[in-house]
Amino acid sequence: MNKSVYSLVLSDEVVEAVDRAAHRAGVSRSAYINNVLAEAVSYTTPEKRMNDIFAEIEQLMNGDIFRIMPRPSETALAMRSALHYKYNPVINYSIELYRSFDTTLGKLKVSLRTQSKSLIGSFSDFLRLLAGTEREFISDRITGSVSYTFENGRFVRTFYRPAGENEPSNDEIANALSGYVQLFDELVKIYFANTQDRDAAEALIRQRYGAYIKAAGIII
Repeated sequence: MNKSVYSLVLSDEVVEAVDRAAHRAGVSRSAYINNVLAEAVSYTTPEKRMNDIFAEIEQLMNGDIFRIMPRPSETALAMRSALHYKYNPVINYSIELYRSFDTTLGKLKVSLRTQSKSLIGSFSDFLRLLAGTEREFISDRITGSVSYTFENGRFVRTFYRPAGENEPSNDEIANALSGYVQLFDELVKIYFANTQDRDAAEALIRQRYGAYIKAAGIII
C-alpha cells in the first residue's frame, strides 16, 4: 500500500488526544490516524490484517508448550519453546508477515539458543531432513518452490500463498501459521528424542508430516 504526505487542518486539542492514544498504542501519530481513518471507512490496512492474524495466533498457541514474547515489531510475532535435551536449549520462533500477500505471506525464523557445536550440528541435520520431507510432500500445494536457509543453528523458511484462486481468510492464515510452528516444534522434538537412530527418527517425522498434510486445511 503506497503512502503519501497530505496536509490536514486539525485542532491542537485533537492532535494532543491523538498523540496520547498513539503513545498508548505504541505507534506513531501518522500510523494511528491512518488506522482510525481506515476503520472509519471500513478499509482493512495491511497493518490491521497482520495484527488480527497475530492476535488469533496468540490465542491458538497460548498454552504450556509455547511462551508468547513481546512483539518485536508490528510485522512480527515471537515465541519460544523448551527443548528437553542436553543443556536444555531454548527454541526461538519468529513469524514475520509481509504487507502484500501476492505469492508469499511471510517467513518463519527459528534459532536454537545454544553454543554447543554438537547440538547445532544435530539441529542442522534435522533441518535438512525436514526440508527434504517438505519438498516431497507439498510441492503441488503451494504457489512457489519452498525456500529455506539454515546456517549455524538458524533457520528461515518462506511461507507461500496456498495454490488456488481464492484468497485465504485471516483465520485460515492464522490457523496455517500456528499449525506449522506447532508441527515444526513437534518434529524437532521427535528428532532429538531419536538421535541415536536416524532411520527411526526419519520414519517418525515422515509419518507425522504425512498426517499433518492430510489434516491441514491449507498448506503454506
